Parts: sequence; C-alpha cells; structure tokens
Amino acid sequence: MGCGRAHGKAILLGEHAVVYGAPALAIPVPQLTVTATAKRLRCSDEGADRVSSALAGRGSGAVTPLAADGLRRLLPDLKTMTGVDGHACVDVIIDCAIPQGRGLGSSAACARAAVLALADLFDRRLEAREVFDLVQASEKVAHGRSSGIDALATGATSPLLFHSGTARELPVPMPGHAPARPSEHTGGHAGEGRPYDFDGLFVIADSGVSGSTKEAVELLWRKFQRNAQTQADFVLGVSRLTRAATRDLAHGRSSDFGARMTENHTLLHEMGLSTDRIDGLVDAALAAGSLGAKISGGGLGGCVIALAAEPRQAEATVRSLHEAGAVRTWVVPMGRFVNHAD
Repeated sequence: MGCGRAHGKAILLGEHAVVYGAPALAIPVPQLTVTATAKRLRCSDEGADRVSSALAGRGSGAVTPLAADGLRRLLPDLKTMTGVDGHACVDVIIDCAIPQGRGLGSSAACARAAVLALADLFDRRLEAREVFDLVQASEKVAHGRSSGIDALATGATSPLLFHSGTARELPVPMPGHAPARPSEHTGGHAGEGRPYDFDGLFVIADSGVSGSTKEAVELLWRKFQRNAQTQADFVLGVSRLTRAATRDLAHGRSSDFGARMTENHTLLHEMGLSTDRIDGLVDAALAAGSLGAKISGGGLGGCVIALAAEPRQAEATVRSLHEAGAVRTWVVPMGRFVNHAD
C-alpha cells in the first residue's frame, strides 16, 4: 500500500496572466485535503500496465470512476522516471475534500497525492522537481495550457510568488514564531529571507457554480488571437498589480494589498471571466468591510477570495457572503502558512 497527500490552493493575484509570463501570488489552503492510496493488483505478466482509479470524498460528491487522462498517465511516466521494471496493475483511491471546478486546485492536488502514493507504493523517493514534472504533465492534459502554479501550490507550506517557472515561498510569520525560510521550488533566487509583517485573514467563498479552467483559458486565448494589444495590456496590468501586492505583503500594507485584489478582479471581469453571481459575491464582501475581493482561479464560476483585516471583519464577511448566495466558506489566516523547518 502506498499513500500520498496534498491540499488545495487559492490564487490571490495573477491567474490567467501567469500563463503569459506575468507573476502570480498563491496561498495553500490546508483545510482542503487530498489523500491518495495505491495498491498493486494481481494481473498477467503480459500487456500494458493497467491503472484503475476512483475519486471519493466531500469534493467529489460520490465515489466515481476517475476518468481523467492526466491521472491515468502517471503510472507509466513515474515508472520511466524512477526505473521501475516489470508489468504493473495498480488501483488508486483518491479521497478529495476539494470541491471540483472551483479554482481551488482539485486536479493538481489529486495528481500530486496520486504521484506520491505511487512513489510510496514502489518504494521510490522523488525529488521536488520530479513531483512537479509529473503533476504538471497531468495538469496539461486536464487544462491545456498550464503555468505550473497549481502543481506547486498544492504542495507548498507558505504563500508562493510564481514567475516564469520559478516559485519562491514567502516568509509570512505568525506572531511569536520564527519566520519561514524562503525556499526554491524550480530554480531562481530565494530572496532576502527577512520576515514579512502582514496581518490578515483570507475568506474563500464557493459560489456553488462550477467553472471550467480549460474553457476560460481557451476563451482568453481566442481574445488574444484577435487582438495582440488586448493581451499586452492585460498581462502588463496584472503584472503591475501582482508586483505591487508583493511589496505590500513585505511591508505589511494590508489595505493596499486588498485594493490590488479588487483591481485585479476588475481586469478579469473586463476579460469576460467573471459572472453576475461572482460579481455579486465580490460586492457583498466589500460591503461587509473587506479590504479587497476578487474571483480566484479559472473563472466562469468557482470561488471568490476576500481579505479581512481581523477576525471580526472576517466573520462579517462570511455572513455577508452567505447572504449573497455563497454555499460554503473557508477562513484561512496567514499564520497557517508558517514553515518551521530548517
């Protein structure tokens, strides 16, 4: 028996533009867990490898056959990468608490958990880059163009700044604890290593409507094919907001950070990636006193994420979001992301 784990993620700024080279900020959502178990089955010694899989848990709604081609290809890819010989028949069960189609990283988290479960089953130790490559290959099958941010954020322990294939964990400490040490995921520069003094709680609200990342990516691509200037303006605008928000994070400017989130939502809305329901949730969060709010993830449905300055404001935001139609919410404090590893 092999076991693997991952968790959800939410994008703070930069979705879609990150595919075209802009930076993006993301946070792990540790409440939304994924656990995969893998076991070998009896099979003949001839023929192709065989993988059976099923998805269970709160995020899936019921136990259903897991038909994603991206997950099916993980076994042969992993065997090739790690030098596993011989014919194999494997059954993979994925227990997923991440609602699907909400931009919370369910496909990447399931792939990451499955990769780790298969590696554990075959007694192989994977480097971080190898896990990323396997998950990313699955994500490209699931979504078409994929930046890689989900493949990384679903295994991260701190907020991530992602840019051009490089991800850096940002040291956001909880009061009374040592800051996280920045770490590299795919190369680049780790940064200065000083703590980020940033207070706040992120409130994530599920609209109850599934989005389609693949459909949203294709919609945006078609717009850009028709007008290259539209692409340039969108990518430049999001890049400026994300870089400014990263500076706000480093200097504890919560109000400014929230304003960047709301501006980013406006750009995504203008690209046709929001919906009336999503816009209504954004308005509800802002009316409740949130510092900022925006769609999070692929769009055309999915989730809204808002920034609250302190717990009472987060509670007011949660109430307002439910009154506006949110079917469930999660509150994620920044302190949850502290990584105390040396």
